[in-house]
Amino acid sequence: MASSRLLFVVRQELLQQLHPFRGKESFNRHKISRVFCQCSYYNTGLSNGKNTKMNFRYIPEAAVTIRDGLPVFTVPLPSRHEKCEFTLKPISNTVGDFLQYMEEEDGGIDRAVIYTAEGVRIAKSTTIDVLLKTDFKLVINNTEYDIAVPKGIGSFDSEEVKDVSEVKSLIGKLYSTLNVEEYQIQEEKKLLAQLEELQLQIAPMEKMKHELDLKAKKRTTFLAWTGLGLMGLQFGFLARLTWWEYSWDIMEPVTYFVTYGTTMAMFAYFVLTKQEYNFVEVKDRQHLLSLHGNAKKNNFDIQKYNDLREAITKLEYDIQRLRDPLQLRVPIRELEALKKEGA
Repeated sequence: MASSRLLFVVRQELLQQLHPFRGKESFNRHKISRVFCQCSYYNTGLSNGKNTKMNFRYIPEAAVTIRDGLPVFTVPLPSRHEKCEFTLKPISNTVGDFLQYMEEEDGGIDRAVIYTAEGVRIAKSTTIDVLLKTDFKLVINNTEYDIAVPKGIGSFDSEEVKDVSEVKSLIGKLYSTLNVEEYQIQEEKKLLAQLEELQLQIAPMEKMKHELDLKAKKRTTFLAWTGLGLMGLQFGFLARLTWWEYSWDIMEPVTYFVTYGTTMAMFAYFVLTKQEYNFVEVKDRQHLLSLHGNAKKNNFDIQKYNDLREAITKLEYDIQRLRDPLQLRVPIRELEALKKEGA
């Protein structure tokens, strides 16, 4: 029968026997205190006719319950043999989240995995609502826990999820309805401030551009009337040669080559400008050439003016959309399509 404890005592007499050649003073100077080594043993026998109390602790089983509508996992931690509860969300949390929470709570967990009742491992991406549909096994290190899911605990069906989504959507619409007017007013103030600043910048440029447009228009009109006058002179000159100086037999090939030369000139215009010879387009082109030429002479930055004008047009369009409650959330392209259909 083993005793409950073994005491190892190193006495001074034993040390003196091991060192017979050392003096008393030397021994006292190197005096060694008694050393106790406690070794605990547990057995199932009897000591002095009494039962020896064992030092084993009861390890509770893992379980899952529902509290406040959420699944609560009660798991015994291996390091301190105490219970720990983990409250999870059935839709957003997964098996991987559950295992990660356990490892963060107890650093003594080296391996944590979940299996089905048939022994098939469950992936970490599986959501908690899917896990709670059937019984499963939780393995922590070398300990296995059979967790039985109570009836009705896994009833997180798609209809409940759909109801939650509808409630979230309703809350979002309500928030938008209550705050959209204030947001609209703030955005309109910002756009008006930006528009006012751009109008101050473009005001002096608008005056100069108006003057340049007048000069370009006068030049274009002068060239148009000059062309008409030259065509009239050509008509009179050919008529004089046909009926007074010469006969039609002589002037017919001359008029043919004049017409063919005019056609060649029109085709040359297309080759050089890559545009069809059209009187309106020719006029607009001549107007732009005259405008850019005068702007260069007067140090007028046309590119800057175009950028400011484009920014002002965009701001005015955005303000118009903000002021129209029926078209507040309609895209710009759809607005333009609606305007074209209305026109």
